[in-house]
Amino acid sequence: MAILNYKINIITVTYGDRWAFLSRVIGLLLKYEQVGNVIVVNNASAYNVNEKVAAFNDNRIIVINSGENLGSAGGYKAGIQYAFENTDNDFFFLLDDDNLPRENVVPDLLKQWDITEGSNNNKALFCLREDRVQHVKITKGEDPYRYYLMPNNFLGFSISRVSKNQFNKLLDKLGKKGSERKPANIPYAPYGGMFMHRDLIADIGYPNADFYLYVDDSEYTYRITQNGGKIWIIPQCGIEDIDKSQGIGYKPKFLHSALLDQWNFRIYYHIRNRLYFYSRVAVKSQSMFNINKTVYLAYLRLVSIVSSKQKEYQKLLGAINDGLEGNLGKADESKF
Repeated sequence: MAILNYKINIITVTYGDRWAFLSRVIGLLLKYEQVGNVIVVNNASAYNVNEKVAAFNDNRIIVINSGENLGSAGGYKAGIQYAFENTDNDFFFLLDDDNLPRENVVPDLLKQWDITEGSNNNKALFCLREDRVQHVKITKGEDPYRYYLMPNNFLGFSISRVSKNQFNKLLDKLGKKGSERKPANIPYAPYGGMFMHRDLIADIGYPNADFYLYVDDSEYTYRITQNGGKIWIIPQCGIEDIDKSQGIGYKPKFLHSALLDQWNFRIYYHIRNRLYFYSRVAVKSQSMFNINKTVYLAYLRLVSIVSSKQKEYQKLLGAINDGLEGNLGKADESKF
């Protein structure tokens, strides 16, 4: 099919007071005739989203208003489900409200789709984000499983991988990998930059709203590769984060931990959901997982004493236990 005949649902989730970002993203995407709808899930923003988008005077924009913040999981579930059930557009392009696509990303994605192997229901494309260093390295030939699904790891720590990690860091300094970027596979990906056909949505369903925040995108997109499909990072199609990520300015200090020093609701959800997801897909040996957990928690306990973060350490233990026990959903604020 000619790319002009394809139609795309753009799906984004916004909250707070982020119109300065969202307006740039919407404005760029409305230029493309292949965009059938721009679906904005309003997670209880601090301003009138309907009033702002009305200024575009474009009936392709649909706002789904929520009286409460559903988190990324509930927000993307609402947007994807609405688009699947109420439009007949061919593709779903997921973007965070601060993901500004590179010029021509829409026609470029459609061209890449047609030349990428696989049927509509067993492949997805993912736009390269320059700030995701591991993704850049993977497109240059790095093994994706250096960064993904490390067996038996506990919050990224594994005794069996210590020496290998040091060797990989040495190779990074020596710059042994190639410089040419090529499409490459990853087992899962963030929402922002995912491009999928509606036939794939029919197979994998919608995000699990019980995650609320963080790792919900990992669990959702992992369903693609779990079922034998492939997610391709496409270097030719890029997006830029025009807002800074959580914790990007943190400077590591001796016998300190970012998890404890920056403890807040975001870290709680990230820890809880990561443990839930990883304990179900990456644990090959329960005994090795328990050893890694014991060693890393002993280290964090020492750090909490030295850095006077024992209260935060106890809350972190609560997040870990909730994840391992499958206690998902929106959590009580006392856990933060």
